[in-house]
Formats: sequence, structure tokens, C-alpha cells
Amino acid sequence: MDLDLRLVRYFVTVADELHFGRAATKLFISQPALSKQIRRLEADVGAPLLVRDSRHVALTPRGERFLHHARQLLATADQMLREPAPDHLRIAHIFELDTSRVVADAFVAAHPGVRLVQSQMDSARQLSALLEDHLDVAVLRVTAALKADFPAGWQHVLLRLEPFWLVGRPGDPSRPAASVHERPLEVFADGPGTALYNVHGRYLSSWEQHTGVALRWLGNPGTFDTCHAAVSRARDSAFLLEFDSYARRYADRGVPVHRPRELQPVYPWSLAWRDGESPETVQAYLRIARETAEQRGWLHPERADTAPLWVPPEDLTAA
Repeated sequence: MDLDLRLVRYFVTVADELHFGRAATKLFISQPALSKQIRRLEADVGAPLLVRDSRHVALTPRGERFLHHARQLLATADQMLREPAPDHLRIAHIFELDTSRVVADAFVAAHPGVRLVQSQMDSARQLSALLEDHLDVAVLRVTAALKADFPAGWQHVLLRLEPFWLVGRPGDPSRPAASVHERPLEVFADGPGTALYNVHGRYLSSWEQHTGVALRWLGNPGTFDTCHAAVSRARDSAFLLEFDSYARRYADRGVPVHRPRELQPVYPWSLAWRDGESPETVQAYLRIARETAEQRGWLHPERADTAPLWVPPEDLTAA
């Protein structure tokens, strides 16, 4: 059997997006055509690589192993076709959260001659890509479990403690703070036991265990507009526990947001890069990231009154 590199690229894109619609848009083909090509690849391989249902896409164990080799294969193919460019930097973002985007904007403003090659990956996938030399720098959450899975070959430093806000319902009165016990608490995340339960989900599970506040897990729509539409449609009374990145966008659209009164959860974002001597572009990016964090006060987030900051005990960088 000859492995079709085009189909391998299709699979990697779907694995990165975990969404056939978004992957098809990036590949400039229709979603039915992409699904057909992935089925063809699975037939060639002789095993299912993805699990699909009406809401989710996830990798099978064989798919996880295939993805690792697929990235190596495509990287080798790319190197054979062209010499590595010294004027580019490969980074990734997690949906529309703004930490990596803000740093990227500052970096491009200071180094307009460097081309950013940007992807979308969660924390664990970013670290895998970093160690496999598919990313030059990562912005992710560093936990004890992640460090145990990838014990060597990389370094990290805390970049931001991003606070969570309580997002109300359209029409709620405006006020600076609210209790986490006042209403049911919702999160846009995939819960324990689902195929897409990830580093973010484990953070929220730690919050549940620490506070005793049970969360309503609403799944992860990804984009802000989809999340905002769901909040706007809601008819019951609840708070949405949301990243500062999204909470400020809700506020811009007139939805009230409040700081948690009892406890201020913060999400630790870290910069990560490979061991060894870093290229000048990576050194410049790390320097710009640290300067941005200092200018924006990212390591000293605001909180309601005297509410203590909280991070899960498994977060190494914030300990």
C-alpha cells in the first residue's frame, strides 16, 4: 500500500481541529468530501483513526499513534521540499483565548520581518508538537501530570495568571462581585468521562473538588460567538464561569460580568520552549512575552475585595 500524503495531511488537520467543519474550511474542501477522504485513509490503514458522533470528534488509540508518526512523516516531506526559513516562528493558540494572541501582536510589532506560522492546539498537543519540532514556542498550562508524561527536553516559565469571572445573563443588574453559591454555575468545557476531557477540564474538576460547587458542563463550542449565542438563548438563572479573555467580550456586548466574591480562580499560562540553544527568533519571542506580561500585570491579577487567588495543587508553575 502506498500512503497518500494528501490524505495524511487531511487527517492531521482534522486531528488538530477535532472538528470536520473547521478542518474542511482550512483545507478548502467540502465537509462531505473530507469525511470521505478520511474514511479512505482508515480503509488504507485498516483501522479506525477517529471516533465521530453528532457533537464530537476524538482520536482512537490507533489514531493517537498514527498522528505521532503522521507529523514526523509530513515534517520530513516538508524538509525535503524546502530549506527551513530562518525568518519564521511557529506558535499555536487555544481557541480564541487572548494570551498567545496578545504576545503575538506585540512580537510582530517589534519584529515585522519575522513571519508567524500559527496553529490551534490545546495544551497537551502543543507540548507534543513542541518536542517534535513542529512548534518553536508554546503557551500552555503546566501540570504535574504533563511534566510526568514529558519529563525532559523542554523548559517553562509562568507567563500569566488569567482570572475567571462570573458571566450573568443579558438583562441582569450590573455589580462588581457575586457569590459562586448564588446561582447554578456553568462552564463551556467537556466534562469527565467524555472523549474530549482535557487539561482545561481537569482544572475545572479540581475547582469542583476544592469548592464543593458542582458545575454544569455544557460542552466546548470553541468560538466566542457560539458561546455568546448560547448564553443569549438561555432562559434560566445561572452564572457562567469564564476566562477573562471571553468575559471582557461578554461585557463589551452588554452582558454583566462579576468577580467571584469568595475565591478568585486563576488559570496559569506558561511559556514553554525546547532545551538547548534557542534561535534568535525564539529568544526574541520569549523576551517580548515577558515584557508584555509585566506591562499588563499578568502575574498580579485583580480580585474582588480580599478574595484569595486559587490554583489547583497540581499546577507546578503557580505553586
